Amino acid sequence: MKQTIIKYYTQFSNKLWFRPLLFCVVSVGGALLAHLVDGTGLKELVPDIKEDSIEGLLDTISGSMLVIAIFAVGSMLSAFSSASSIATPRSFKIIIADDVSKNALSAFIGAFIFSIVATIALNNGYYGKAGRFVLFLSTILLFTVVILTFLRWVDRISRLGRLEHTIKQIETVAATSLQNYIKHPFLQALPIRGDFPDGKIILAATVGYVQKINMEALQIIANNNELKIRLNCIPGKFIHENFPLAFVNSNQELDLSEITQKINNAIQIGSTRLFEEDPRFGLIALTEIASRALSPGINDPGTAIQIIGSQERLLFLWNHKKEKISDQKIVYDRIEVIGITMEEFFDDAFRPIARDGASTIEVMLRLQKAFTSLETINRPDIKETALYYSKEAFNRSKLAITFENDLLTLKKQCLFTSKEKV
Repeated sequence: MKQTIIKYYTQFSNKLWFRPLLFCVVSVGGALLAHLVDGTGLKELVPDIKEDSIEGLLDTISGSMLVIAIFAVGSMLSAFSSASSIATPRSFKIIIADDVSKNALSAFIGAFIFSIVATIALNNGYYGKAGRFVLFLSTILLFTVVILTFLRWVDRISRLGRLEHTIKQIETVAATSLQNYIKHPFLQALPIRGDFPDGKIILAATVGYVQKINMEALQIIANNNELKIRLNCIPGKFIHENFPLAFVNSNQELDLSEITQKINNAIQIGSTRLFEEDPRFGLIALTEIASRALSPGINDPGTAIQIIGSQERLLFLWNHKKEKISDQKIVYDRIEVIGITMEEFFDDAFRPIARDGASTIEVMLRLQKAFTSLETINRPDIKETALYYSKEAFNRSKLAITFENDLLTLKKQCLFTSKEKV
């Protein structure tokens, strides 16, 4: 039940209309609740605020907030379009989730609704002396919040959709997802090890990307049926209806159709990948920006070099990982989860850049420096992968760069060259 509530809350909270709707509900409640103080002794302590002064403030808010809200929506749509065209369409979900823009739009619409409701109530004698005073203070406070929100939003909208800001936003989301993966690479379950005797295949029921896996639900299924479950997918995996989603075995008789349905229900499938659950998707989105920048029509190697720096920072998150997998707390002890290899992370982060930038010496030099830097991380898999990709990137450049001195300069910077000297 808890997981279902979280699922729907996450699904709706990412919608552009969700937060403005909450602000509208709060605004209506705030405008009407001011009437409650009329039945208290507060009316003997507060000054008598004339209706005309409150009505003037409310008219100012109602006359301006709707215009500003429309302007805000137009500016946001322009920023969304800009981000999709100059960066990557995959960045749209991150840009539209910008909290400052959502809060600004919510505040503008909420203030407009508050002013309309409060004006109607005021004109119909709904408030007494104390109620008018509380309404006056609420209106002044709302007016202040709207002005501060507008100033903050103007600063954000001037950057929203810009390439630099979009790269930073994607890197931030990717870092969060990677940190979660590094902390729990097997989703707090067991890593896949050895054979899985008598494993019965659980086929997927739909086609799409694995977006989220409800590990708690799978553990309950396993406990209730004395199962061992070996998952053959992780968030980000594209599956089809004949894809082996998982394997199960048990010492008792199983209703395989019922188990199949329950396991499929515990795995959320969608048409797109999610940045929050998929540690590779952020790397892919960043690389797409670099590939676009390296296209002949754009020819912007500086952006590709910036992306290499972002990928390097993200992969250095492993440098802070001290805990061994064997020391991690296993919460879902009846489930085994497939892992992601370091080669797959390097594929996502660097292979397209090495391919599209093979003929650009500045990009390839920066790429080799990144591999040399990553090789210093005290993890054998990263060291081996960095060395392999250093060779691969240089081999691509040998086919694309025709000027011999550039190739000699590049080779001196290669990680595998320094290893050969040693």
